[in-house]
Amino acid sequence: MRTITTTRGVTIELDGDVQLVLEALFKTFWDNPDDYSYEHTVQEIQHLLGQLTDTEARQYLSEAMALCYMTYENGRLDSVMKKLDASEP
Repeated sequence: MRTITTTRGVTIELDGDVQLVLEALFKTFWDNPDDYSYEHTVQEIQHLLGQLTDTEARQYLSEAMALCYMTYENGRLDSVMKKLDASEP
């Protein structure tokens, strides 16, 4: 299986699971919280993208967008459920 690495050397096995990539990013920033910023996050993501083929990048983008959509949808549903709960006597 092909691997890529973060700038800190954390190895990521590319198996199509975007959550594995997100966990590696989290580990990179968790180990060095002083380096955590929006700019550093973008640089780290760009570093990872630079190691992906176009096909891999499309696959991970597709999965990331689906994950973001589901998170957004769940947040909206949670908001509606809280409003419903608040309106009950």
